[in-house]
Amino acid sequence: MKIVVIGGTGLIGSQVVNLLQQTGNEVIAASPNNGVNTLTGEGLSEVLKGAHVVVDVSNSPSFEDTAVMNFFKTANENLMPAEKAAGVQHHIALSVVGTQKLQASGYFRAKQVQEDLIKASGIPYTIVHATQFFEFAGGIYQMSIADEKVLLPDANIQPIASKDVAAFVAQTALAQPANKILEIGGPEKFDMVAWIKQYAQATHKNLEIKTDAKALYSGAPLDMDTLAPENAVYLGPTKYADWIAIPQNPR
Repeated sequence: MKIVVIGGTGLIGSQVVNLLQQTGNEVIAASPNNGVNTLTGEGLSEVLKGAHVVVDVSNSPSFEDTAVMNFFKTANENLMPAEKAAGVQHHIALSVVGTQKLQASGYFRAKQVQEDLIKASGIPYTIVHATQFFEFAGGIYQMSIADEKVLLPDANIQPIASKDVAAFVAQTALAQPANKILEIGGPEKFDMVAWIKQYAQATHKNLEIKTDAKALYSGAPLDMDTLAPENAVYLGPTKYADWIAIPQNPR
């Protein structure tokens, strides 16, 4: 079986490719670095020839509202017809838990457009909604700094190791299309402040970290469990305290 992984050289994509290569299938990592560009359409028809499954784990290089909308809209307007023409039998896309509740954010509006284009394509699909990755803690810390404090929403978060996301996505690529959204998350739900404090302690950062009722996440307000799965079909086994204790893991 031929499986094409769009964004196959990134954090999730490279792990998915590695896992799928171990199954004996033909696996191709497709990215602009190797001549496949979903924004321009370059290389799409060639790489999709004979493909049974497409896994899309690509992400926008810019999170600015216009740029991110252009990325997900244009990429999927090119990708879905090319897959249809090639006879692809299963399209898997990685998205985010809470996307439909975070439409005040330009990033999540763009992700919603991506999901809508997939559902309208007529290609059998599975959309995987993952919670935030362990690797995102540093970015959340940095983007939440204001007045020399880290100000976070009063909300829960249920983060997951990227390796566990990759394992689920690879497994999904070998399964039948679900034709719906599947939610996945980590094994533990944290208060967001408690999680980022764990990160700060492990990485020796010393700014005060506190809850702020006005704090937003990616430009959107959060309810208590917006970032936690409602009906998870899989909880990754890796615990954050174990993961952050390993020196080579990203900070």
